[in-house]
Amino acid sequence: MPGVRYYDIRHVQGQVTHIDIDNGVCESAASSFFDHAVIRALSRQGWGILTVDDFQEVRRNEIGSLVDRAASIAAICEEDISLSQPVRGSHEVPRMAEDPRDVSLAEKAGILLELERSARIPGIQNTRINYIERFEKTRFCDSTGYENEFETCRSGFGVLVVAARNGTLQMGYERRHTIRGLNIRHQQELARSAAERAILLLDARPARGGTMRAVLDPELAGVFAHEAVGHASEADLVQEGSSVLAGKIGERIGTAAVTIVDDPSLPEFGFEPFDAEGSATGRTEIIRQGILSNYLHSRETLAAVGNGQAGHARAAAGEPPLVRMSNTYFEAGESTREEILAECRHGILLKGSRGGQVDPGRGVFQFNAEYGYLIEDGDCTTMVRDVSLSGEILKTLFSICLCGNEVKMHQGFCGKGGQSVPVSDGAPYLLLDGAVVGGSGDS
Repeated sequence: MPGVRYYDIRHVQGQVTHIDIDNGVCESAASSFFDHAVIRALSRQGWGILTVDDFQEVRRNEIGSLVDRAASIAAICEEDISLSQPVRGSHEVPRMAEDPRDVSLAEKAGILLELERSARIPGIQNTRINYIERFEKTRFCDSTGYENEFETCRSGFGVLVVAARNGTLQMGYERRHTIRGLNIRHQQELARSAAERAILLLDARPARGGTMRAVLDPELAGVFAHEAVGHASEADLVQEGSSVLAGKIGERIGTAAVTIVDDPSLPEFGFEPFDAEGSATGRTEIIRQGILSNYLHSRETLAAVGNGQAGHARAAAGEPPLVRMSNTYFEAGESTREEILAECRHGILLKGSRGGQVDPGRGVFQFNAEYGYLIEDGDCTTMVRDVSLSGEILKTLFSICLCGNEVKMHQGFCGKGGQSVPVSDGAPYLLLDGAVVGGSGDS
């Protein structure tokens, strides 16, 4: 393999299962198998990347020729790349309470049908439940002789319900995903709560927009940590000049109440025992008491940008690694929820998330809450809907007055570069002063 400075191989094989229940009918229930490998070869011309399906059929004496093929692709890149020295290590995969593979497809479908019936209460027009389970065995090796492997089984479900009355429609949604085994048993109350909330939203009044004090619940605050801060801290965006955080290491970018962490080693949905480059994973403080401390890195971006540690390269099966988040969250403060509401006095409590958008380069965002409550004299009163939070990332970080004393994590999937990977984000309750709240009510 002349001219190849380094190569690595990430081989992922496994099985994925999907079950979809629509209005009491099991629309689909199936499993499929996959077997993909990505071979990266680094030459003076840059990376050459080759994807191989059915890699388990490849004989060891064929590896050299595959690496050469990957290197030949790099010859058209003409890009000199350096890598930081690897730090090796691995964490134990959390033990599963119940292995989903031990439960038949028919039994899982039956449990999900029970969940769907729990959500079908008077006033609900449509129900949908989807379940996904993904078992992966990941093997990594590189040209230094390093080898490692691990197995994970992630599973989870989402419940979506639609309430209808006099032509008005409102939605309720709940989801739970885990790396600790089957999690669809005994979840009837969760499904029912989604339905009850959708019905309550039919009577909620549209929120009025304006600049005000706002309390974010752990779900929406976690979305802010992930979308507004986490993506802006990914060092490939910093290197490209597409991050508002570029060049700000060591600067104060928020109040002393703000500490935001990304930690792939936590046994949450974004857990990685080692990253897609074989690097050790661990806690990275992006912001420490308001000071920007670290970026998230691959070996390549660490060598180019600095300030942080490698261990944040992630990849979907059959895809090359990108700098990605894993489990991203605000650290807890010392205030109780009641103390935060009392300090807010008059404002709004924003709960849940219905998506939104962020531009990490310009440093602006807009997130839609699922619903909210007016806060009057420190108490939650009227339920409101059609409410959002928007603003500038840095200005918002300086508006955070208080952090609650209990962090709650929420699970989901994050897309970047055409890839989707499992993540968790979380936070305690947060109090913002001068938040920009959007609403559709009369001004």
